[in-house]
Amino acid sequence: HVEPEDLLGYGFIPEFIGRLPVHTALQELDEEQLVSVMTEPKNALIKQYAKLLEMDGVKLNVTDGAMRELAKAAIKRCAGARGLRSLMEKLMLDTMYEIPDSDDISSVKIDEKVVLGQAQPAIHRRQKKAAA
Repeated sequence: HVEPEDLLGYGFIPEFIGRLPVHTALQELDEEQLVSVMTEPKNALIKQYAKLLEMDGVKLNVTDGAMRELAKAAIKRCAGARGLRSLMEKLMLDTMYEIPDSDDISSVKIDEKVVLGQAQPAIHRRQKKAAA
């Protein structure tokens, strides 16, 4: 393991050493904890995506099964909580581009099949009113 003092000894300036990331060993989060990370904090990942879609009048529904599968995928990748964002981004990318172009989308549903790559997000559309 390299300590900051070691780098100083090799002539690195303190300002550079201070910019290096600090690494520490932490206990890996389990599936239940990762699901909590996605839903419970004030700025939780699912809440962030729901708020983004809400700006276009669209409701986001992420099933419990989908969140469990996202957590399993993050564990499998050894990505932890930080990996959840990239996984969710991959699931939502196409949908996030489609929503602003369509004014008839009312909700988007993400279930475990979407996370497993077996389906696309379910897009529910509003009924168009008949012209009088």
